[in-house]
Amino acid sequence: MNNIKEIKNELLNEKYFEIDHSSGLKIFVYPKENYSSAYAIFGTKYGSIDNCFKTGENGEYITVPEGIAHFLEHKLFESEERGAFERYSETGASANAYTSFDKTCYLFSCTGNFSESLEILLDFVTSPYFTSETVRKEQGIIGQEIKMTNDEPSWASLFTLLGAMYKNHSVKIDIAGTTQSISEITSDLLYDCYNTFYNLNNMALAVAGNVNVDEVLSVADKILKKAPDKKIERNSHKEPKEVVSRYAEKHLDVSRPLFAIGYKEDVGNIRRTLKQSLESEIMLDIIAGKTSSLYEKMMNSGLTNTTFNAEYFEGQGYGAHIFSGESENPDEVRKCIDEEILRLQKDGIDKTEFERIKKKHYGKFIMDFDDVDSVANDLINDYFNGDGLFDGLSVLESITAEDINRRLCEAIDVENSSMSVIKAE
Repeated sequence: MNNIKEIKNELLNEKYFEIDHSSGLKIFVYPKENYSSAYAIFGTKYGSIDNCFKTGENGEYITVPEGIAHFLEHKLFESEERGAFERYSETGASANAYTSFDKTCYLFSCTGNFSESLEILLDFVTSPYFTSETVRKEQGIIGQEIKMTNDEPSWASLFTLLGAMYKNHSVKIDIAGTTQSISEITSDLLYDCYNTFYNLNNMALAVAGNVNVDEVLSVADKILKKAPDKKIERNSHKEPKEVVSRYAEKHLDVSRPLFAIGYKEDVGNIRRTLKQSLESEIMLDIIAGKTSSLYEKMMNSGLTNTTFNAEYFEGQGYGAHIFSGESENPDEVRKCIDEEILRLQKDGIDKTEFERIKKKHYGKFIMDFDDVDSVANDLINDYFNGDGLFDGLSVLESITAEDINRRLCEAIDVENSSMSVIKAE
């Protein structure tokens, strides 16, 4: 029996349906009138950081090779007969997948043949096929991918920074792993990880656009079988508060040095709340957004260029406020950011600026509801984080300037930061 709940937001005049499917899968359907396209994403709460885990009450923790979640994503597109991409070519859907630190998702978009494409998605993700021979072949392919990404400056900048900030947390390891770690992957290990994390009770499906509940349930009822609910325990990383090192550098083929500066937050083994994450996004916009005095000062002096960016990087057991870009003088950039943070911590933020930034974020939230890709991805992200799709609007509305001042003082310690620099070879 499928339990269907309608969730509405009167202010936006928008609604979607949350379905507890009989298989154990959580399904979200967001119909959009007058849309010709549809987007579907099928995800599991399993990412690159999940390399130590156990199932059941009496089981022991097992450690698997780094990069295995990403490896598994690649392998699922294959089958004993026809691969998923070949099948999608017959429906005209555009398909893809990605592995992040905390989830793996498979997706497609289409303007027709939605049911047929959804059937392919649900079928291949729930039908693993791994052999020793195909694993060996993939090790060579992903090994080349790892070598290429290691030489990609912005990617190298991020992971050099994470290595400088984190001592124990596996977030510091490249999502694809290393050439050594993937050489240890076997078909049996792939099945072990698949059977643990690709349980429908640990997964979610979100569809948005030219879709309806009956169409989605018709396919789900046909393809999905009831899954036993498994208890998964993920190992805590016991990450210290302090950064590993204040500075790290790497040499690559770059025309101008790249920098990334991370202010490590002490989060324990939990993840930040939705309110804390939104506070950080507003705070970063005030500190270094394109309308901030700091951004203007660094741009006008030629210290940075339009690549300069700030983001809140967070997940289970990790959190950092990161500033990145290009500069001939990264040390001076770091000094300017430190000084601006200390000034704002001492004097407080400008309330008029806060209200303007808050309205900007509110407007972006509303605009995202017109994009079916964003809607479907947000449904998956919010569900895995324990939130609802419309929660962000009400939480954002409740945030005050005092909240930002408090978050600024509690979350950022300029002495507990790391900087990575990618220099020319």
